[in-house]
Amino acid sequence: MKLSALMILSAVLFGAVFFHADASAQKRSDLEKATDRAQSAAEVIREVMRIREKSIPEDIMEKAEAVIVFPGVLKGAFIFGGQGGKGVVVRRLKDGWSAPAFLKMGGGSFGAQIGGEKIDYVMIVRNESGLKGILEDKFEIGGEASVAAGPVGRTTAASTNTTLDAGILTYSRSQGAFIGISLKGAVISQDDDLNRALYKKSAKTLLLKLPTLWDEAPESLQVFPKTVAEYAK
Repeated sequence: MKLSALMILSAVLFGAVFFHADASAQKRSDLEKATDRAQSAAEVIREVMRIREKSIPEDIMEKAEAVIVFPGVLKGAFIFGGQGGKGVVVRRLKDGWSAPAFLKMGGGSFGAQIGGEKIDYVMIVRNESGLKGILEDKFEIGGEASVAAGPVGRTTAASTNTTLDAGILTYSRSQGAFIGISLKGAVISQDDDLNRALYKKSAKTLLLKLPTLWDEAPESLQVFPKTVAEYAK
């Protein structure tokens, strides 16, 4: 009887240790995924802003409510086209930029497409209503008057009023070329599993309900808000 009880206790303790080790490994894995994404997004911003004549205009960056980057989105297929990727978003707060939250992108199209390519997407959200739209359960880009291809260059002086009035400006970078693009057909949603694993809260809570400053994020994730702050003062 005593031996059976001892065996049961040993099994329980072993299970608890195993569960703790497994949970710790999963936490490290989640942080590594998030870190890779934050670093890739920061690199996209640096590359985009490196040449002023071909970058996002300074006045648009300075007035940005939020900045979203989807690095390395895979787009294109045979006959049935599609796009899928994972991104990062930060919001401008009173005392600086927020901790980075994580998003997903999906979507599809139909047409004679062969092959595929990786494209970086940048989205400049210009007001709180635009950010609230992005953080809905599923936000589809396509046909909304509030979304437009963003202007490129030093200033927005030559841009149309339609572009300047848009709540969200979208850009793409592929094979070194950076242009404003009308990003239609994409569906954006929160990467809820990753956000909750890192912060124990959703992206909507992190950015809107209980805004969290960048320095409250894990240190390895701070590279993205720090990089955005360099160009969006």
